[in-house]
Amino acid sequence: MMRTLYHYTLCPFSRKIRLILAEKKLDFDLEPEKFWEKREEFLHMNPAGQVPVFIDLNGTIVADSYAIGEYLEETYPEKQFLGSSSIPRAEVRRLTAWFDDKFAREVSLPLMFEKTLRRYMREAGPTNSTVIRNAKATIHFHLQYISWLIDRRNWLAGDDLSIADFAAGAHFSVVDYLGDVPWDDYEPAKEWYMRLKSRPGFRTLLSDRLAGIPPAPHYGELDF
Repeated sequence: MMRTLYHYTLCPFSRKIRLILAEKKLDFDLEPEKFWEKREEFLHMNPAGQVPVFIDLNGTIVADSYAIGEYLEETYPEKQFLGSSSIPRAEVRRLTAWFDDKFAREVSLPLMFEKTLRRYMREAGPTNSTVIRNAKATIHFHLQYISWLIDRRNWLAGDDLSIADFAAGAHFSVVDYLGDVPWDDYEPAKEWYMRLKSRPGFRTLLSDRLAGIPPAPHYGELDF
């Protein structure tokens, strides 16, 4: 049995787990899941009906990106990305929550929904241009914060690469795919993202393509 990750191509939470698995050098299969169709088999694995869902070699099923990330840290501890002690771990968790909650709510999920998922959900109605406009305005605040952090640290949570970087990078990669990140206005944030997406584990994300929605021209370029 191969490790399997049920995912949606532009789901930032799925992308975060893909980055963690790649950085830990764990082989796994990607299984696309149209979670909006609420397949009965998928709901048995995760009654919440959301991706990602991870199945380990021994058949263990773990749902929710936070739970999967913690599970991988504990089960495969050879490479650690959560921090070496309580204080660094608290900062990693704080920043991971920042992007998986605040940034997701304000920027990545609204843009992903309006620009990709609406076309699959008949009851969703027409695109809401106000939501898109608000998300594109709010992203400046987050880019300012990343720039502030990187001016003071090597990676977002401190000296070491962490799950906080994977979470932020996953969310920004979705928005970058859609061409909505004003990188040139925030050089420190741009430099951080360039370092992150130059890592081998990021390359599969850069090769992703969504049917009918091509990425921004610079999306796959390591130097923009």
